Amino acid sequence: MANQDNFWLRIIYIVSVVLSAAVAFLILGPRPEGIEGTIDVSGLPFVNATLNGITTSLLCYGYILIRKKKRQLHKNVMLSAFGTSGAFLVSYVIYHWFKAGPKLYIGDFTEIYLFILLTHIVLAAIIIPLALVTLYRGWTDNISKHRKIAKITLPFWLYVSVTGVVIYRMLY
Repeated sequence: MANQDNFWLRIIYIVSVVLSAAVAFLILGPRPEGIEGTIDVSGLPFVNATLNGITTSLLCYGYILIRKKKRQLHKNVMLSAFGTSGAFLVSYVIYHWFKAGPKLYIGDFTEIYLFILLTHIVLAAIIIPLALVTLYRGWTDNISKHRKIAKITLPFWLYVSVTGVVIYRMLY
C-alpha cells in the first residue's frame, strides 16, 4: 500500500508542476502570429467568475455535509467542486491564449488589487497539489490523512475561488 501511495503522490506532484508551468507558459509565453482575436473570448471572464462562484458554493456545501456526517454526498459535492475548478482552468487558459495579455486594473485601489492578485496567483499554484492530494486521500478512504490535509486545502481553495470572483469584479 505504501508503494502505491508513493507512486500516486509522485504522479500528483509531477502533474502539479507540469500543469503550473504549462499555464504560466500559455499565459506569459509567446503566441503564434495572428492567434489573438481569432476567437471571441470576451464572455469568458464572466464564465470564469461564475465557475469560481459555483466552486465556492460547492466547497462550503461540502464542508457542511461532512460536518453532518453525510460522507457520500460530501464526496460527490467535492468532486463537483474539483470539476468546476477544472472547467475554470480550461476556460481561463483559452481566454488568455486568444487574448492579448492580462487586463490592466484601472481602479483606485491598486495596492489592494495587486495584493489580492499576487496572493491569488501564488495560492492557485499551491492549491493544485493540495487539492489533488486531498482528493486522492478521500478517494482511497485514507480518512485520517484526508482530514489533516483537508484542513489546509479548504481555506486555501476557498481563498482562491473567492478572490477569483473579487478580481473579476475589480477588473470588470
